[in-house]
Amino acid sequence: MAAKHKRPRLLAVASGGGHWIQLLRVVPAFGECDCAFICTLDARDQVAGHRFHRVPDANRWNKLAFLRMALSVMIVVLRERPHIVVSTGAAPGYVALRLGRLIRAKTIWIDSFANVDTLSMSGKMAGGVADLWLTQWQHLAKPEGPYYEGSVI
Repeated sequence: MAAKHKRPRLLAVASGGGHWIQLLRVVPAFGECDCAFICTLDARDQVAGHRFHRVPDANRWNKLAFLRMALSVMIVVLRERPHIVVSTGAAPGYVALRLGRLIRAKTIWIDSFANVDTLSMSGKMAGGVADLWLTQWQHLAKPEGPYYEGSVI
């Protein structure tokens, strides 16, 4: 009997708003992956047919909210056990990439297309964590990363 081919599990993570919209634009690139999504908004209807997890919104200014969000992301990462973690930002995506590395998932950060003149703060931090670090803007690309491979805008 032939071994059943398993699709790679991909966890796609973004904060609500522009980060989420950008993430949805790259969904076609996920191909045949078994996808699950994390967002700070209840956007499950936008990814119907896929597993969806809502986590609390947080930023660096509210430490308690950040801890709640990080714990929520950790629970999802441990449940989903992704082979690949992709994020367009911000805080939940960075946390997911860090946790993804701990479970040996491949990690991809796509910096926000809203950051035309400079990388986002979370994007700068993700550069040291992501296996693949991308920018939407060619003039922000550097030999050591982030890399420019085209844009989705």
